[in-house]
Amino acid sequence: METDWIWGLVGGLMIGSAAAVFLLVNGRIMGASGIIGGLVDRSGWATWAERLAFLAGLALVPVLVRPLYTVEVSTNITSNLALIVAAGVLVGVGTRLANGCTSGHGVCGISRFSLRGMGATVFYLLAGGLAVVLFKHVLGVI
Repeated sequence: METDWIWGLVGGLMIGSAAAVFLLVNGRIMGASGIIGGLVDRSGWATWAERLAFLAGLALVPVLVRPLYTVEVSTNITSNLALIVAAGVLVGVGTRLANGCTSGHGVCGISRFSLRGMGATVFYLLAGGLAVVLFKHVLGVI
């Protein structure tokens, strides 16, 4: 029986739990783009240590749970570095235009029944689907 779905479930539970703890402890929504954006544009320097701790956790937790993997996990990411950088820049621009990211709108917004969060989630899922069709099936670059 295929069990890859378990990793998605575990990841979803971890993100949801992190969002709930962040909200309970800080009284604010856990939106990764807002946390990073506050450091970049200096609007969140009053809470810089908390923001850096959050970002360190995002980077370190996968490294710490790596020994739990019993099989090699394929990410299917492209080896084209220019494409990866362009995708990262476009995601960053998109999250600033949408005033939030998947964690802010998708996880926290939907769980709070936010119409803005639900609308943003619908649009970024559609945009992601269109990007896959365009870049993989039409242009063949990924």
